[in-house]
Amino acid sequence: MIFEQTEKVSRFQAIKAKAIAYIQLLKLRLSMLVALSAVFGYAIAAGGDWSATSLLWIGLGGLLITGASNTLNQLFEKELDALMKRTAMRPIPTGRISTREALIFALILSVSGVTILGRFFNLPTALLGVIGLLSYAFVYTPMKRISPASVFVGAIPGGLPPLIGWVAYTGSMGMGGMILFVIQFLWQFPHFWAIAWLLDEDYQRAGFKMLPSAMGKTSFSALMILIYTLSLVPVAVFPVQAGLIGWPAAVALMLLGAVFSIPAWRLYRTMEGSHARRLMFASFLYLPLAQLVFLM
Repeated sequence: MIFEQTEKVSRFQAIKAKAIAYIQLLKLRLSMLVALSAVFGYAIAAGGDWSATSLLWIGLGGLLITGASNTLNQLFEKELDALMKRTAMRPIPTGRISTREALIFALILSVSGVTILGRFFNLPTALLGVIGLLSYAFVYTPMKRISPASVFVGAIPGGLPPLIGWVAYTGSMGMGGMILFVIQFLWQFPHFWAIAWLLDEDYQRAGFKMLPSAMGKTSFSALMILIYTLSLVPVAVFPVQAGLIGWPAAVALMLLGAVFSIPAWRLYRTMEGSHARRLMFASFLYLPLAQLVFLM
């Protein structure tokens, strides 16, 4: 009896550990944030004409496709992840998830996500999901070791979620959808470059070229971070022209962009990592706050 109970406990623990490993492979928190951007795009396009069910489906579809992208990224970079302190304990390098299991998981997620977008919304939405998945996993991922331009490539699938939400409701991109894409596209540069500044040594171990300069933490890299952060200030005018928001909301967006730029300016002036860290945390706040401004 004791042996049977011990065996049941061990089996439960093994199942629990496997489930946790799959959640880590999915990068659940990151995938949920991306999915919320798709929900945001749908809600903006719909105005007040949306249902909780539609928001649930667009969010789930976005979550699954993002999870598939993250899984393929870790699958393709498993040897490189083992070289970096930040990623050495991920499920694949540690052997908690095999390459075969990861591939099957990615296929299930991608097929399910694309099916949801196509079945409950429309074909253009599903196609954008496929484009995001393929460009992230098969273009951005290998480019990270080739050129700093990989961040520009990665910003394309990263900027698609709000556009996917917009197209899910409207059936076409439109000016509004493209503006939402551009804002999230530009936001990713200070976000990822701030992280790359902090993790530069770790990235160098894997041969990743993530900062604007191939030389890493240079004044040119800091200047480019500042320029792209500042670009979010004037971009706030375009949603007004498209009728998405009024001038009070546009002013709020400009102020958000200006505050967001403060740590970028300080990073450029001092080249100190503490300001890169502040910029990273500011990026986590900027995007959801900007989205709330659109919904006001």
